[in-house]
Amino acid sequence: MNAQHIGSNFDDFLAEEGFLAEAEAVAIKRVIAYQIEQLMNEQKLTKSAMAGRMKTSRAALDRLLDPANPSVTLQTLERAASVLGKRVQINLV
Repeated sequence: MNAQHIGSNFDDFLAEEGFLAEAEAVAIKRVIAYQIEQLMNEQKLTKSAMAGRMKTSRAALDRLLDPANPSVTLQTLERAASVLGKRVQINLV
């Protein structure tokens, strides 16, 4: 079988259709939610305990952990990271 690609890649397709930025934002949110949930599990933190340490509501934490909910502020991310002993790092590439 020939290893050469035919046509454009999926990112090109999404960009042409105007969906690339939205798809990347959803992917990033899913990764962040997954990482926070994994760290909570490693540290044996319940959602209630995590919300209490973040000084926020359980509903706000549920929004943070919901991969489909894009409305998360940097401040919320920083508080969650701090509670988990981590830092938020953002790079522009």
